[in-house]
Amino acid sequence: MRELETKSGTLIGTTLETSQWFVFLLASSVALPIVIGSIFELNFAEIAGLMQRTFFAVGITSFLQGVFGHRLPILEGPAGLWISIFAVMAYSGVESGKSYIETLQTLEAAMLWTGAFLLLFGIFRLAHRVLFVFTPLVTGAFLFLLTVQLSGTFLQGMLGVQQEIEAIHLTEATIAFFTFFFVLALSLFGKGWLRSYAVLLGIVTGWIAYKVWIGSSQDGVQEMKLFQAPEWLAFGPPNFEWSVIPLAFITAVILLSNIVASVVAVSQSIYGKPSYTYSQVNRGSSFLGVTHGITAMFSAIANVPLASSSGFIDLTGQKKKRPFLYASLILVVVAFFPPIVSFISGIPAPVANAALLATFVQLMGLGLSNIASQKLDQRRLTILGVSFLLGIGLMFLPSEVFQGMPGLMRNLVSNGLLVGTMLVIIFEQLWKEPSQSEKGRDQNE
Repeated sequence: MRELETKSGTLIGTTLETSQWFVFLLASSVALPIVIGSIFELNFAEIAGLMQRTFFAVGITSFLQGVFGHRLPILEGPAGLWISIFAVMAYSGVESGKSYIETLQTLEAAMLWTGAFLLLFGIFRLAHRVLFVFTPLVTGAFLFLLTVQLSGTFLQGMLGVQQEIEAIHLTEATIAFFTFFFVLALSLFGKGWLRSYAVLLGIVTGWIAYKVWIGSSQDGVQEMKLFQAPEWLAFGPPNFEWSVIPLAFITAVILLSNIVASVVAVSQSIYGKPSYTYSQVNRGSSFLGVTHGITAMFSAIANVPLASSSGFIDLTGQKKKRPFLYASLILVVVAFFPPIVSFISGIPAPVANAALLATFVQLMGLGLSNIASQKLDQRRLTILGVSFLLGIGLMFLPSEVFQGMPGLMRNLVSNGLLVGTMLVIIFEQLWKEPSQSEKGRDQNE
């Protein structure tokens, strides 16, 4: 009898832990397809399809990394860096005469190229050899620039002025800012499960408020199949352009930092100390390449290991990997039922953008903490000043100014995040910090 009760208690515990992981995976995956859909002016059915493919990609890639890659319970979610690339190429593509679908096909190819580089880094055990470039200054600058660039995209979505410049709708904007501060308040002052599910609770609350004051955000009820597999190459075949290869290589190098940051953060939460092995980083890189290929072929947003998984583990105390793997597979199964996905896709874009912007407050803080972890001497301040001025300055330039450039230059130069990050890396490596003896000599003089 006691053995039966023990098994029953274990089953209930595993079920509850799996449920919590599933909600966390869902909450981390639901907003970005809506954001991308609004940027590329996709209709409701297309956003629902993108969300279906995103759920499938998040579930399958999280499972593969957990079993074969870095082998830790880390959510593989849509990458902030890729959201930035999607947003920049959406605007620059239109200015160069491309349709949104043609731009999305080019992005499919960019994800495939990036995946190929990441796979090669892992197979030939090169991933850990480039980690020396990711100093706290580089990591902090990248996170800061990422939040700066994406904050504009999210704020435009909150105000309803994503593509065509028009008057701000005060009711929608009010609901969006209410959602933003609601999520922020729960994440800062909430206790237990309130804090754990701040994003999900904020989205639900904002969605209800939107329904009450504005009405349905959907384009009408459409007939759909009860069961349907995610569509393969929904945007059409990849459009391979030579101009995206340098962009893909730089993106692959920068994404390696995501693997280390996530593994270190989650290992700290599980084992009480931050750690990673070169083999773990190389396996993670290999399977990050595989998962990039999967997301590209299913026309979704490329995923990366998210360090926010460590916060979830700290809040819930869930350190077992099995419930995480179960939850990943459940998300894959849900992706095969369009009515469920369609219901979730009805979340209004202003609400989704607001919830995401709230999560980036912590990311901005993490970036500033990394920058401030070392003494900000004249060398570091100069590197940051030059990189931020040029990187953020590029973000404010209208996309049409890059129209006359070759495709290679346009894809690189028009992305302030990539330019700023690469400048920090280059300056850090070329302008070496003076040794202790040199510092002492300067002080004596």
